[in-house]
Amino acid sequence: MLRAGGIAAAAILVPGCMRQPLQSVSSLGAKPAPRVAPVAPPAPVVAAAAPATPRVPGVSPALVERAMAARDANAGQLRQRDRIAIIDFTPASYRSRLALIDVANGRVDKLLVAHGIGSDPGHTAFLQRFSNDDGSEATCEGAFVADDYYVGQHGRSQRLVGLDPTNSNALARAIVIHAAWYANKDMLTTHGKLGRSQGCFAVGEAELQRVFDHLGEGALVYAAKG
Repeated sequence: MLRAGGIAAAAILVPGCMRQPLQSVSSLGAKPAPRVAPVAPPAPVVAAAAPATPRVPGVSPALVERAMAARDANAGQLRQRDRIAIIDFTPASYRSRLALIDVANGRVDKLLVAHGIGSDPGHTAFLQRFSNDDGSEATCEGAFVADDYYVGQHGRSQRLVGLDPTNSNALARAIVIHAAWYANKDMLTTHGKLGRSQGCFAVGEAELQRVFDHLGEGALVYAAKG
């Protein structure tokens, strides 16, 4: 009987042992699964702000704004929009009046540039008037697009196409960018001012390549008084 009772007791204990795996994992000494930090949502993409109007030393902000407005208005005709040139003919020719501007990073290089005989008949060093007339030998004002290169009467040159009524004859008049001895820096030492062109934007012989490299074909050139 005792043996039978022992067997019966063992039978009663078996179901309890079979339920043991159903106990919680923690009760068996296992480590709980690590907590996973929630993933932060991606930051919203913010469009880069448009570059501000560049600051050009010696040139009035109003003139720079006019040049930038001309760049935007003529965007369809410009192949280079990140670089422009502004020629402020307000100062005398012994001042650096040609500004080469990198709009993207704000870098500015300033060079000497001559104006036309017809714009300064008395050779005062100051531009007195602009003219779009053929035969005037005067400098014309407004927005231009720098066009192709060629070799002509003044050596290597770059054509300019006028975009405004005030310079619409520039191409027909051969108003171009070229180098000239009378636009070299040493003219300031010997004469105190530059010589005069026949209306072209003449720069120093050592500076021509720098102007070409900056403008390429299709950049804006804006000439005016501030």
